[in-house]
Amino acid sequence: MTLITRSTLCLALATALALPTLAHAQAAAARPAAAATAEDPRLAGFDAHVQAVMKQFEVPGIAVAIVEDGRIVYERGFGPREVGKPAPIDEHTMFAIASNTKAFTSTALSMLADEGKLSLDDRVIDHLPWFRMSDAYVTREMRIKDLLAHRSGLTLGAGDLLYWPTTTYTTEEVARRLKDVPLGGSFRGQYAYDNILFGVAQLVIEQASGMKYEDFLRQRIFAPLGMNETRFNSDRLKASDNVATGYALADFKDLQPAPRMTWHNVSGAGGIYSSVHDLSKWMNMHLAGGTYTDAKGNAHQLVSKKRQQGMWTIVTPIPVNDPSVPELKPGKPNFLGYGEGWQLSDYSGNKLVWHTGGWPGMVSRLTLVPDRKIGVIVLTSQEVGAAFNAVTMQALDAMLQTPKHDWLDAYTKAVAKSKAKADEDMDKHNAARDANAKPSLPIAAYAGTYRDPWYGDIDIKNEGGKLVMRFTKTPELVGDMAPWQHDTFVVRWRQRWLNADAFVNFQLDPDGKIQEVRMDPMSPLTDFSFDFQDLRLKPVEKE
Repeated sequence: MTLITRSTLCLALATALALPTLAHAQAAAARPAAAATAEDPRLAGFDAHVQAVMKQFEVPGIAVAIVEDGRIVYERGFGPREVGKPAPIDEHTMFAIASNTKAFTSTALSMLADEGKLSLDDRVIDHLPWFRMSDAYVTREMRIKDLLAHRSGLTLGAGDLLYWPTTTYTTEEVARRLKDVPLGGSFRGQYAYDNILFGVAQLVIEQASGMKYEDFLRQRIFAPLGMNETRFNSDRLKASDNVATGYALADFKDLQPAPRMTWHNVSGAGGIYSSVHDLSKWMNMHLAGGTYTDAKGNAHQLVSKKRQQGMWTIVTPIPVNDPSVPELKPGKPNFLGYGEGWQLSDYSGNKLVWHTGGWPGMVSRLTLVPDRKIGVIVLTSQEVGAAFNAVTMQALDAMLQTPKHDWLDAYTKAVAKSKAKADEDMDKHNAARDANAKPSLPIAAYAGTYRDPWYGDIDIKNEGGKLVMRFTKTPELVGDMAPWQHDTFVVRWRQRWLNADAFVNFQLDPDGKIQEVRMDPMSPLTDFSFDFQDLRLKPVEKE
């Protein structure tokens, strides 16, 4: 996730936010699609709450499902699949669930552990002998459980640029490049969310099962649970599928469709598309202790209760901080941590097992209350975590019968504070800038190929007296560079929905020769998966 935009693929905590600024096109689009479920009296007014959230945070579409004791008590869609077109979102509409995929990867490993094909305490190198981290001790001691718990010593989102936005690397190529991704923390010393190790976990599943990861998911999880509205990733979507279009606020202000992208090379971290109807089956299986009933009424154990409890036990503690605004204090947990592919905390005296996901134009949250056998899934078609949090917390309050709280107001104030802080940050950059300080070298002298040990090559070309940056493995990362001050430039990506413009700083030696190039995101609202700050770009000498 951090501020949730995409990735990403990333995890957002209960106060995760993104910046909304532009109203979506049609008020009529917020009308809910018809649902088969009868109205639960506890959910009186819930539709109106969802519609108010959509209006406030400018979300074109939302789908929600709530389960309890093995039943679907609510499933409904709101808004259009695509703005300006009549087809509505309903409970069967598919969205990218992004990092909610991580729980599927963890469950797959637990199923293999139940079968004796691996142990979560196995060393990764026992299954993938070629696996290497940048530290020999970490390489030797990394266990399968460590792949799932965000405690490897990698920094937040480290290595994400190897696959985000979509790159041409294969899954194994991404994993092999880990040997050059620097560690910024101690092994098992602290929590730092990553995606890349779930790609390694995906390869462990393939080695231990003898099946492709995609085939394992389809044959061992999707098919038994009857998840017919679930796809491995966007590459597997069919023309006839009921799929939502995602939307992003380009430049954090202009709503536009986001491209339908794929993580073909790290699918274990965030590839799956699914509907709230299908995810209700997934939630009910977990809430039933890993069991499900097939079409003939026969009960089956998909994953053992012992392994499920292992997934739902804190491996990596996370500090509990005060929320950004006082209005969010009722949701402040007493404990917070990460298990094996699941986030763990509490609310109103109940343990929560949950996760979030972020993708281009789509973010989501899935929340389980195991002791009450309650589950809530919220899928949205805009990159604003405040929306799924406001809907989730309202649903939990209704189902748990907790005192009412105005979550919409709380998250509205938190978003406003987040925006104000981002504006203040940019004001500081502008105040520190000397616009009259020109580059030390002629513009053409900055052109060339620069190489990072883990990402690879980045080209900067002089095109008509202006510099253009291209990440050679990432087709979407093409940007125009402009001088900022001294030997620092700004790169503005041509794909404005990325919201990831960056400073590019050229470091010169005493003779005026470029030694290294470093990058940093310009805005604190930029998704953490754009880990530009981890790049160490050196000029590649021309042959």
